[in-house]
Amino acid sequence: MDKFIVSARKYRPQNFNTVVGQSHITTTLKNAIQHNQLAHAFLFCGPRGVGKTTCARILAKTINCENLQPDGEACNQCNSCKSFNDGASLNIHELDAASNNSVDDIRSLVEQVRFAPQAGKYKVYIIDEVHMLTASAFNAFLKTLEEPPAYAIFILATTEKHKILPTILSRCQIFDFKRITTNDTVEHLEEIIAKENIEADKQSLHVIAQKSEGCMRDALSILDKIVSFSNGKVNYKNTLEHLNILDEDYYFKLLEHLQQQNLTNAMLLYDEINNKGFEGDLVLNGFAEFLRNVLVSKDAKAAVLLDVAEGMHEKFALLSKNISLSYIISALNILNEAEINFKMARNKRLHVELTLIKLNFLQQAIDLSLNEQGSVVKKKQLDAQSVIKFKSIQPIEIKKVTEARLLIEKPKEEIKKQLVTNQNIETKNIVAEPVSSYSKQPITSNGNKKDLLNILREKAGRNYTVQEVKEAVVLSEEKLLQCWNEYIIKLEKQGGKPSTVSTFRLAKINIIDELKFTVSVNAITQQKFIEQEKMMLADHLQQTFNNRAINFSVIVEEGEQIIAPQQVMLNSKQRFERIAEQYPLLRELKDKLKLEIDY
Repeated sequence: MDKFIVSARKYRPQNFNTVVGQSHITTTLKNAIQHNQLAHAFLFCGPRGVGKTTCARILAKTINCENLQPDGEACNQCNSCKSFNDGASLNIHELDAASNNSVDDIRSLVEQVRFAPQAGKYKVYIIDEVHMLTASAFNAFLKTLEEPPAYAIFILATTEKHKILPTILSRCQIFDFKRITTNDTVEHLEEIIAKENIEADKQSLHVIAQKSEGCMRDALSILDKIVSFSNGKVNYKNTLEHLNILDEDYYFKLLEHLQQQNLTNAMLLYDEINNKGFEGDLVLNGFAEFLRNVLVSKDAKAAVLLDVAEGMHEKFALLSKNISLSYIISALNILNEAEINFKMARNKRLHVELTLIKLNFLQQAIDLSLNEQGSVVKKKQLDAQSVIKFKSIQPIEIKKVTEARLLIEKPKEEIKKQLVTNQNIETKNIVAEPVSSYSKQPITSNGNKKDLLNILREKAGRNYTVQEVKEAVVLSEEKLLQCWNEYIIKLEKQGGKPSTVSTFRLAKINIIDELKFTVSVNAITQQKFIEQEKMMLADHLQQTFNNRAINFSVIVEEGEQIIAPQQVMLNSKQRFERIAEQYPLLRELKDKLKLEIDY
């Protein structure tokens, strides 16, 4: 029984022509070999499984080939090529930098570079995963990499170019490998299944290529697993089952139910998907990718971006004609938000079901946001566009009251009852009519029109009181002290704190002007006592002087202000001196015992 070799090793390319999807690199390398323009250091960077190490080995074999072909390929017949294919070549040295990343490993490599090759033209050193080298190892490698012997060529390979020092990058020719396209992967898989006599349809190979995400090594590994799983017969169904991929037919059905606003069938379909073992995040991600393909299919120019199996393009194109662009974009936004918040949700199933509910009524919400012409309705619009819009207001003349001002006070409940019962008064007698200018005659109570005071009197009837507004009393020192003492007595009767009462008695009052005065106290605590009573005290003063504009402020006299001590960090010596000043015996004890302080 022959030993099994995985496809990734068995079908590893042996020359540049068999490298898949990297023609821009293989062509450059072959031309450099033909014109003898090889650099002394190369850097191959790109994703995993796209052929970096393979191209490095092919390059190493080709430049040492004894019978180089006209197209720049190795002959695979000479002793050098045969020894390379057998893994016995002494001119090729591979170093895994992931496990040999120290300075000593690089120094041993540099020591080997000094010896010329026994056979062949070049000694090639391939350092894989070079980004794993330490900074010290990189620095130890700089001089040799910059000026190596004429027979030495270094090929560095990495998946993370950004981790390599700029000094290394500047000394290498950089080749960026790209991901292998789905079509190239499918064609390569078809060649392999033809050699292995495996039955496989193109649709299943396309699914494998999609799952590999541009990595040929992953694609070959997946193919080996499915061949073992299906006993050599690969089809679309067992491929989906093995890769745990949801069939796109479910997405077609789900979208149809959501378009018809058939929530019941949509929920039942999701329940069927969930029972098959597919997690909610896979459903959200797969449905979002499905809608993306529908969006791409709406434009024939963008159809090249459609990454689906053969035979599905027409189905997507037909479906895209029946779905509005606004629905697809809105649905993608909802799915994207739901996928982001999926990890945060405690009830995963409910989270996905709520997303389906939103998608079910999404078309209805879009229809409500469109007007009859089919354009989107914006927010409330003005009749005409203007920066600032003014509305003219006609002035109302009110009779000047030269006599004493009156204040009508009446409970609100009685006014409401009077307004309900008194229905004989017409509305026109209640609302003052506007006039065009102030030049007209004022409204009088003798004519048909009545002034505001008479109207209020008629409404209130006899149930009102007229109070004369008292004139404001001038702020004087005698009157102010009398009012101040009255408030102190009021505090004592209300059971105020003795400290507050005593503070009011000790306070000094100084009048600044007709509306303002100051209260001087000796300490901040006294200031706080008066501040606590400021609102009630101000109301008492304003009622006494019939003036709501009176105000006062509380100040602390400068000589009595308490300054908070600043926190000063003292060293050991300063702390001892301060304590010794307070306790002199401590210094005497230190001197007698001849103690030294650790400063």
